[in-house]
Amino acid sequence: MKQKQITTYTLITKYGINTRTIFNLKHNKGITVYTLEKLCNILQCTPNDVLRFIDSNS
Repeated sequence: MKQKQITTYTLITKYGINTRTIFNLKHNKGITVYTLEKLCNILQCTPNDVLRFIDSNS
């Protein structure tokens, strides 16, 4: 978001991202694939730029 100069406020007001979704992202909670797709389109990135998979079995 810093590289694209997009703030949380911009995501909420300009792009209609729900405040609960922002909360979930900031607190490592689940989001929908639809939301992930929307964020990737806004930020012009791939899911790998937004998510990181950590194997809890290791």
